[in-house]
Amino acid sequence: MDAEELIERYQAGERDFTVADLSAADLRQARLFQAKLYRANLEGALLGAAVLSGADLEGANLAMADLQGADLRGARLHAAVLSGADLRAANLGEAHLFGTKLDNADLQGADLRAALLRAADLSGADLREVNLGKANLFGASLKGALLDGAVLSGADLSWSNLSESDLSPEQLAQARTLDGATMPDGTKHE
Repeated sequence: MDAEELIERYQAGERDFTVADLSAADLRQARLFQAKLYRANLEGALLGAAVLSGADLEGANLAMADLQGADLRGARLHAAVLSGADLRAANLGEAHLFGTKLDNADLQGADLRAALLRAADLSGADLREVNLGKANLFGASLKGALLDGAVLSGADLSWSNLSESDLSPEQLAQARTLDGATMPDGTKHE
């Protein structure tokens, strides 16, 4: 299936595109509200400014995809692969990213307010100026992540790995809880 066929079928009312192969597809500015792309292959796809709010992308491969400015509010991305993806200025508010691979992804300026990031891999990710207010990062790996200017007000960082990240004491003070977290200097928070 190519991008054109997907758009035509979506516009005709179809919503289920489970395991579709759309690698490197050009879906910029596509309107795919609540589409079911469960385990779809979107590796390297161009999804800049696409509307995927409420979409089911569980287990999807979005490695190296361009999702800059995409609307992913409330999307289900459990166990999805977004390694190296460009998510700059994307809206992931209230998205479900449980166990999602976001290692080395560029999330500069993204909105992740109230997102579920439990056990997510954000190691080496660029999270500068990201809003993580009230996000659940329980057990997430932020090892070596760039977090300059990130907002952590009310975030749950329990049992997360913050080692080698550039979090400031002021940012850490914003978090709701740090119980059991590995701190930037490698020590455990009690």
